[in-house]
Amino acid sequence: MPSLAPRIDTVPASGIRRVFEQAALLRQDGTDVAMLVIGEPDVPVAPHIGEAARRAWSEDRTDYTPNGGIAPLREAIRSKLRRENRIEADLEQIWTTIGATQALFQAMTLTLSPGDEVLVPDPGYTTFTMNAHIIGATPVPYQLTPQQDFEPDLEALEASITERTRAIVVNSPSNPLGSVFGEQTLRDLLALAKRHDLWVISDEVYEYFTYGTRHVSLASLDEDDRVFTAFSLSKTYAMTGVRVGYLVTPKGLGPTMRTTQEAMISCVAEPDQWAAVAAIVGDHSAVQDAREHYRANLEVAKEVLDAAGIRYLDPRGAFYLWIDVSHAAQGDVAEWALAFLHRERVAVAPGSAFGRSGEGWIRVCLAATAADLRRGLGALPAPAHAVV
Repeated sequence: MPSLAPRIDTVPASGIRRVFEQAALLRQDGTDVAMLVIGEPDVPVAPHIGEAARRAWSEDRTDYTPNGGIAPLREAIRSKLRRENRIEADLEQIWTTIGATQALFQAMTLTLSPGDEVLVPDPGYTTFTMNAHIIGATPVPYQLTPQQDFEPDLEALEASITERTRAIVVNSPSNPLGSVFGEQTLRDLLALAKRHDLWVISDEVYEYFTYGTRHVSLASLDEDDRVFTAFSLSKTYAMTGVRVGYLVTPKGLGPTMRTTQEAMISCVAEPDQWAAVAAIVGDHSAVQDAREHYRANLEVAKEVLDAAGIRYLDPRGAFYLWIDVSHAAQGDVAEWALAFLHRERVAVAPGSAFGRSGEGWIRVCLAATAADLRRGLGALPAPAHAVV
């Protein structure tokens, strides 16, 4: 058998899936597992979205569409970008993708060549690093630490730029941290990118889920066309399995995007696109209800952790909680999370799956029942110094 491309062996496996798959096996055997490991909304899809998809199938709307998506969807996205993100975009800047996953990969494919470097957040979403390795580029982590309130240390970030650096990935609201970068931080990141002529790839999947703060889109501050923005309908509308997202590009890339979309996916399935139209232009009360559900779960989780004296990052966005278990993990939180699963029947994501800076931490998904959160977080070991 011929050998695969050598760079494929450099792609790290997902530490999240390692825990999830073992938890799924336990569930198949009838074991009651508190699933707090993956970012899966626990609310149903709003009825009008499902109805739009059913209608598309019943009317045989199952043909190829333009590479960028059907016109009603791109128009709906353009209006939404103007109204909610303060981004003025032409239709040729809006490209419907198979989730934000493809949008992020597409942006990296367009901006990185083998041997290039890309700055990625650490802790950060796993596919940032995976994508870079698949392309043959080198991911260079920039740390987000408690000492910096989990925002970038701009001096350290700038010091890590080399002649091979081509792009920086920014994720706000953050998965896994739940942190939300303020407008000044985003302006400083853009200024840094301009000084070094870097592309910026902005992951804004959790834009609708912020608490007590406003989400700011990087592209709304961009004055010289260097920002690619990945959006998704998955988390917002509980449509993770439908796989619809979109990429907003800098101006002037229409012909290039048309070619790369054709080569990569041709187009997103037409019934899924009609579901996306209904989601964006339809009633958003389900989104508001979901946000309040996650906020209420956050309060439950904080109550349990505070009672145990366990440190955590109080999130301002997304639906995750970043929890310090370094007192128990003994320097290997990945193995600790597996042992915790088998001992307590609670599945959590090890922080090391999101980068070296995540060692000693875990990510817990708040899209769960309050009962599972109380049981799961109540099983976490308290620090020896905690007064309970």
